[in-house]
Amino acid sequence: MNANVVPFQPAVEAYGARSLTAADVRAQVNLMQDVMAEVMKDGTHYGTIPGTKSKSLYKAGAEKLMATFRLAAKPEVEDLSAHGEIAYRVTVNLLSANGNFIGAGIGECSSAEDKYSWRAAVCDEEFDETPENRRRVKFSKYQGKVEKKKQVRTNPADVANTILKMAKKRAQVDAVITATAASDIFTQDIEDLPDEVVAEIVGKTPARAQVVTSNQPPPVVESPERDALYASLQDIAEGGLEAYAQAWGKLNKEQRAMIGQAAHEGLKAKAERASAEVVK
Repeated sequence: MNANVVPFQPAVEAYGARSLTAADVRAQVNLMQDVMAEVMKDGTHYGTIPGTKSKSLYKAGAEKLMATFRLAAKPEVEDLSAHGEIAYRVTVNLLSANGNFIGAGIGECSSAEDKYSWRAAVCDEEFDETPENRRRVKFSKYQGKVEKKKQVRTNPADVANTILKMAKKRAQVDAVITATAASDIFTQDIEDLPDEVVAEIVGKTPARAQVVTSNQPPPVVESPERDALYASLQDIAEGGLEAYAQAWGKLNKEQRAMIGQAAHEGLKAKAERASAEVVK
């Protein structure tokens, strides 16, 4: 066994311009590990899959790796919409700084997916007045207790942009993992799966369905409900800080978590600016 210490090698200047040597590969792995340790945050850029040692790469983490290796995304969108449902397939091509093709990833999303096809009923009256074929009661289990949630069907057109963004996100994460040969470090998309499916994969109750013991806030998940709530808060924020503070105070814990602390701070700043303009 060769015990000589191999000096750290700088990253390839023109990624994809030539074949990588063993030293280049070591440098690439070192660089990703350095970025993970110094820049990325667990729960924001990646997350650990419950019950395993694997990490799931999030969109924010994929963007950090793209910036690290100076990669640009060039998406191609295929509209698969049919029978009243919105669906897209996106292929993300990754290009180097000098325009060379490095790799590609593919992702799909559809409004027929459970998380996009149903939303919580605003009130009992809305649920009762919705046609029977467009409403349901969903049973779920949380902390050992069975819960019933009244849901109504989502209008596919309302989530079209969310569907497109999610398909692109899935393709981009796939492309980054493939192009940087990071599949031994990251997996993908399991954070998009329902808790019941995750439980089957890992053979235990997922962390999202257990009592949260970490101080790390949960990652913000895109959904039609969040989009609608965020848009409403944006409109309210334009009315000033007092109006926004009242609206935020009326939200329950689940709704606040849905929006996320970072988005809340941005909306609060917007409301403060609106109040300052009124004073002027």
